[in-house]
Amino acid sequence: MARKAKQPKGKRMNPTYFVFCEGKTEAAYVDLLRRSFRVPIEIIAKISDSNISQQYIERCKRERFTTKDDKTFLMFDIDVPGMLQHLSRIKDAILLLSNPCIEYWFLLHYADVSREMTSSECLSLLKSKEGEYAKGAFSTAMKKVLMDNYEEASVRATKKKAYANPSSTVHLFTTEISKNRN
Repeated sequence: MARKAKQPKGKRMNPTYFVFCEGKTEAAYVDLLRRSFRVPIEIIAKISDSNISQQYIERCKRERFTTKDDKTFLMFDIDVPGMLQHLSRIKDAILLLSNPCIEYWFLLHYADVSREMTSSECLSLLKSKEGEYAKGAFSTAMKKVLMDNYEEASVRATKKKAYANPSSTVHLFTTEISKNRN
């Protein structure tokens, strides 16, 4: 059994953002945000997303120093039937969900896209905007677009009905961390 990390003496700790996500693309994006905004973010990528649970989250956080101000985020695609209901049962977590997939959030950095689509259609549309895009990796040009246009993407995302196809609530995270950047 792992021991809980000790609290540093005499220091006020900034809140940590715990981001549980389903794969390498989400983890790579959150890592880009962590490096760009310079905020304390713990990325816990879990490939088998249907197994994410309250117990799993608590077990992961038990191994780290936590404060009462920490926040937990769940970044998943909800194109799988039942996924929204499954994630909604997890207490005290902010849902960062994209429908059909995380690439929709990336698309919003380029243009407002409102038509319903599948994950493969969304990926094709993103590749038409950013030809070198590959899951889990961002070109230098795409990193620039993602960082320069996240506020515009947030405005576009807020105009969509949450969890509908297409939609993304990832803007909740970018808004939160931009308030607390170093």
